[in-house]
Amino acid sequence: MNTPLPVPFLDLHAQFSTVRADVMAAIERVVQSQHFILGPEVEALEWEIARFLEVPHAIGVSSGTDALLVALMALRIGLGDEVITTPFSFFATAGCVARLGATPVFVDIDPATFNINPSGIETAVTSRTRAIIPVQLYGQTAEMDPILQISRRHNLAVLEDAAQAIGATYLGRPAGSLGTLAALSFFPTKNLGAFGDGGMVLTRDQELAARVAMLRNHGFQPKYHSRVVGGNFRLDAIQAAVLRAKFPHLTAWNEGRREHAALYRQAFASSGLVADEPSEPTPPGRLVLPRESSGCHHIYHQYVIRVASSQRDALRAHLAAEQLGTEVYYPLPLHRQDCFAQLGYREGDFPHSERAAAESLALPIYAELAPPQQERVVAEIARFLRR
Repeated sequence: MNTPLPVPFLDLHAQFSTVRADVMAAIERVVQSQHFILGPEVEALEWEIARFLEVPHAIGVSSGTDALLVALMALRIGLGDEVITTPFSFFATAGCVARLGATPVFVDIDPATFNINPSGIETAVTSRTRAIIPVQLYGQTAEMDPILQISRRHNLAVLEDAAQAIGATYLGRPAGSLGTLAALSFFPTKNLGAFGDGGMVLTRDQELAARVAMLRNHGFQPKYHSRVVGGNFRLDAIQAAVLRAKFPHLTAWNEGRREHAALYRQAFASSGLVADEPSEPTPPGRLVLPRESSGCHHIYHQYVIRVASSQRDALRAHLAAEQLGTEVYYPLPLHRQDCFAQLGYREGDFPHSERAAAESLALPIYAELAPPQQERVVAEIARFLRR
């Protein structure tokens, strides 16, 4: 009897096998140059990403977290300021706000998309509000036009957390080009991933771009003369070279993810387990599939289903026993994190985010995933939910 092959949650080995020659040549090019920090490779990557995302300025930095941090620093966000964002995101979204002495103010999500609900933003604005950080979660943008309208009414900056959304679009406009500034992440698991940490700040504002570039290198202008207190947020040349080697494949990789998302939708629909009328909470024995909003081009950094909170962890354990990888993004909303206890939020304040944390389950999705692997994932989920 043949044992079914494992299905890893993400298979970076499979991706590397398709680009190995180009990546190794890029690394060799940097080694031969002996130019390892910033320099021509970083400048070329900045130009290529800026052109792709239709913005005039792109500044390579050391990580997606540092992209958020230095963008907030460029906006002069600090002690006493408030920044509105979502409680359902990776920690850095709110953590960078707090690191600067500002206060993250949370607004609940739209349960259909997991992104911040614009209808709750305006009531959260106070005299201390300086910016809004919408997160383009899982590879799909938030409803940006209403957010931008609110920002204009109240003279607020909009910092897109587009760490998971390079290649996504909103009404034909690229994620990363929609706000005052945007932050990208090139963490290895991202749709465009480096061989370590890396990130980028995007903007249409020349003055902000110059300030970010200065801040990423200790505030030097010129060298060894610090106009402001910055940091070491520089992007390594080797990471830039790796990204340049992989970048030409990004659109095809994103389309591969979209094809796999369509296969999941078809297979789950055939299973009869999809809730006819998605509701909260998700009923036992049913699942809710990701929804692609009208006008959005979703690039499926993650494919996240929802199952009843009473079944989610048991389902994950069942899949793990069958060597099928899954992940939970994110098991604890930001307003319930210990380090934000002083903000005074309580359980129940953001019910949609709390239910998403209890019900969401990310399934394998990457360009190299084979249809039989997906079919096995769907079959095992169906087997568990029908018990």
